[in-house]
Amino acid sequence: MATTLQTLDRGLRALEIVAEHAEGISIAELAERLDVHRAIAYRIVTTLEQHGLVARSAEGPLRLGAGISLLAARFEPQLRAVAQPLLQALAKATRATAFVSVAQGEECVVILVAEPDEGLLRVGYRVGSRHPLSLGAAGIAILAGRPPRADDSEAVRQARSDGYSLTRGQLQLGAVGVASPVATPQFRPGVEACVGVVAMDDLDTERAIREVKAHAHQLAELLGR
Repeated sequence: MATTLQTLDRGLRALEIVAEHAEGISIAELAERLDVHRAIAYRIVTTLEQHGLVARSAEGPLRLGAGISLLAARFEPQLRAVAQPLLQALAKATRATAFVSVAQGEECVVILVAEPDEGLLRVGYRVGSRHPLSLGAAGIAILAGRPPRADDSEAVRQARSDGYSLTRGQLQLGAVGVASPVATPQFRPGVEACVGVVAMDDLDTERAIREVKAHAHQLAELLGR
């Protein structure tokens, strides 16, 4: 027996579809993607609009509304509470700076950091640090967690295939970063996140990859409960 509510399921799926189209999407296109009549898609959009979750521009295309940012802002404190113990364990296991980063617009922003008690030379990666999504292990991992696009870079395609991104010296000379997307529906379409570590050249990358992927999976499971 089905355990989902069809209307709610369609509404959430509509949000995911709108989130995938930064340039906007028409109601007709949304109806086609949802495989429903345009009148049903219109009612779904109207309901989402009333809650500020989608917005229609003067030209007509649908985009995510400001309400999504509010939901994301309320979710991030919960993310921090759940992720902090995992990050401490990850930092200890890899002897490197561990972090959780999220996408904000076209940038990757660090929202949580844990340092190892001892180990490698520390890297200047702090809460609030930001850089383009197209650079660094964290940004590439977040892009890899999104649905495939025709214009994805080779690095993003590789990270999507491998389940992690590894970069060297993209954000800081000598720094090595490893990150893996947190693959849970809880992050779409409001928050997209990744777990990773960063250290200098002598980072044990094989161990870092193994630990980062495991901790990202564990965080996804905790958030999905």
